[in-house]
Parts: sequence; structure tokens; C-alpha cells
Amino acid sequence: MTIRVLLADDQALLRATFRILIDSCDDMEVVAEATDGAEAVDLARIHRPDVVLMDIRMPGTDGLTATSVVCADPDLADTRVLILTTFEIDEYVAQALRAGASGFLGKDVTAEALLAGVRTVAAGDSLLSPGATRTVISRFLAAPGLGTRLAASEDLGVLTTREREVMAWAAEGHSNEEIAEKLFVSPLTVRTHVHRAMTKLGARDRAQLVVMAYQSGLVQALPPADR
Repeated sequence: MTIRVLLADDQALLRATFRILIDSCDDMEVVAEATDGAEAVDLARIHRPDVVLMDIRMPGTDGLTATSVVCADPDLADTRVLILTTFEIDEYVAQALRAGASGFLGKDVTAEALLAGVRTVAAGDSLLSPGATRTVISRFLAAPGLGTRLAASEDLGVLTTREREVMAWAAEGHSNEEIAEKLFVSPLTVRTHVHRAMTKLGARDRAQLVVMAYQSGLVQALPPADR
């Protein structure tokens, strides 16, 4: 099945580069290009892409606002947002994850990493490295004024012990394969636990499950000295 991608970036050269790269793959194609967040939302509703590659800083409606709108639209429930950022703006990244984004990539990303990232979020997984999870999510998701909380500690009561354990490892930024090695189970078993936890908690995707892990207190934010 072909992965349909919408590009949202105000830099024409960057969009053209990404289009050439993505269209060169047999399993994906660019269906539209947007120059700002408002246009990204409009085009997402028209084309129903599998993945929106979204820049944060754009004139007019920015990528954060557009991400919130796309992820809140029931008609776009199957559309995933992959954020493009410079990583220095880590508070923006955290807000984007709270809004429903499935992960983020740096603008200096390699071609291989970009394509792998698109495939990852299209498959319903999140693109969160351990380092990014620890330094970005733990620092900002618990801060006041960043939006509605998605989960409290009592909400985790619907999960089994193993589902909570897998959720905690995922929140630390570990892949299914890494978690499987730690728990001496198969990656498929881990994936099943992750998806069951997402279903029980109403998480849109793995990235939102990670947010819930921090907000509920299942995983604690690291003290500044430990980051």
C-alpha cells in the first residue's frame, strides 16, 4: 500500500527536496504541498494523507496550531503528523506531541532517516528517541499551561501489570525490539501490549501513550542534574 504524504513547509526548496526524495520511493508519494498551517489543514481534509510532514515555524497559522486541528478532526483520525523542527525549540515539540503529533525529525535529517520516519508513523508507531523522550517530554509535559491533561494515575487501573510495564519502557523511548529483549518476549508480543494499552486508554497513537505515561506519573520526569 502506498503511503500518501502531505508536505507543509514555507520553504519551497525544502519542499521540493522532500518531494523528490519521497516520490523516488515505490511505497510512498507526495499528494500535496502547503506553505502554511491553514493550507495544510485544508489540504489534509481534501486529500486525507497518511502522514503530514509538518514544519513548526511557518507564517500565518503555524505548525502547532495546524497539528492541533488535524489531530482533533475525527475525519482525519487515520492521518499522522510528523513534526519538522530544529530541536532547539524543544518546548514547541512537547506542545506538538500533546496536540497529537506522532513524533519529530530535525531539519538536518538524513534521507534514510526521513523515509524511515515517514514509514514509522504511517505504521502507527511514534518517532521518539530515548534522548528526546527524556529531555523534551519529561521537562515540559508536566508544566502548567500546556493544555488539557490526557491521563491521571487512576486511569492506569484498566491496564494489566505487563501493559503498564511495557508502557513505561515505551515512555523511556525504547523500541518494541529493545523492550522485547528486556522482557524476554517477542517484539510482536510487545506490540500487542502497546496497542492494548492504547485502546484501553483511548490514545491516538504510541506518542500519545508516552504523554499519558508521564502525565499519570507512571514515568517520572528526570531532575535537571540527571538530564
